[in-house]
Amino acid sequence: MAPVLRIDAVTKRFGAVVAVDDVSIDIGANECVALLGASGCGKTTLLRIMAGLEQPDSGRVFIGDDDVTAAPPYARPVNMMFQSYALFPHMTVHENVAFGLKQDGIKGAELTVRADEALKAVELGDLGARKPHQLSGGQRQRVALARCIAKRPRVLLLDEPMAALDKHLRERTQLELLALRKRLGISFVVVTHDQGEAMAMADRVAVMENGRILQLAPPRDLYERPANIQVARFFGDINVWNGVARSDGAVEIAHLGITVAVDGKHVPGESVAVALRPERIAVAPVGGPGLRGRIEDLVYLGSGTTYFVRTPLGGVVRVLAPNTGTPFAHGESVTLTWPAAALMVLAP
Repeated sequence: MAPVLRIDAVTKRFGAVVAVDDVSIDIGANECVALLGASGCGKTTLLRIMAGLEQPDSGRVFIGDDDVTAAPPYARPVNMMFQSYALFPHMTVHENVAFGLKQDGIKGAELTVRADEALKAVELGDLGARKPHQLSGGQRQRVALARCIAKRPRVLLLDEPMAALDKHLRERTQLELLALRKRLGISFVVVTHDQGEAMAMADRVAVMENGRILQLAPPRDLYERPANIQVARFFGDINVWNGVARSDGAVEIAHLGITVAVDGKHVPGESVAVALRPERIAVAPVGGPGLRGRIEDLVYLGSGTTYFVRTPLGGVVRVLAPNTGTPFAHGESVTLTWPAAALMVLAP
């Protein structure tokens, strides 16, 4: 079966700037894919190419088996929900949702039914007579979403959909969107710079940098098996240590004064990047085997505390420990240990 949406070797330039650089990606039926990256990485430009709001300089865009590269936005079975929501203040909620349907020539009972169904789908069926200023931020977002789904697109494109919401409303809306996607069978493409949002919503995440996709994979794979240092650092906190391979296959990390065993074969003298997630490190009072250090700084996070541990040779190790026992104090000497399987060797 052909993917619902396919981007094939697409490149887009703005003058000398390459915003999207030879990107290919498939979106499956009823799948949510997040485009994740820092500002300027190309994710919004790629979304606009999917929507038909930008034309690629090279490459093609398919909806199902149809080449829609040159098709205008209104001729594509996709809809885009913008960060600003762009609701008409003088219209009621129902009129806002029905507006796009009217533009498509839908009239009478069908228009009313489809607008009603869309509002019911986002649980706003009883607020159709209100004006946008009479709604909360979360409700306005759902009106914008209802306006999109009323047109029954095959793919819904969302540009930073949670940016204007507070933390609790953002989490609740993420769950609502997931339930709505499953109920309606619409594929989602979500642009975000928030790794937590990408992990919560997406079946797969495309991490982007400089117009390219560094890695496209399910959230767990990105976190536990990042393809390179850039993905590892962007997708969650991580310690990255530069070491040198030894003849016995281990890696010597000079600035920490330790040698670690890692998977893979390396040429003696080869530079090797070794990574370790902060939550995989156990911190204990001094005593027994392990890497010794002193707590140089700490950040209390409620459920856990991040400790920055300075080792005798000057290296700093980031540790995330749950707040389940007596906390360690600033300046306290500690011992750090971790399972060998938690170490990752990363490509540069």
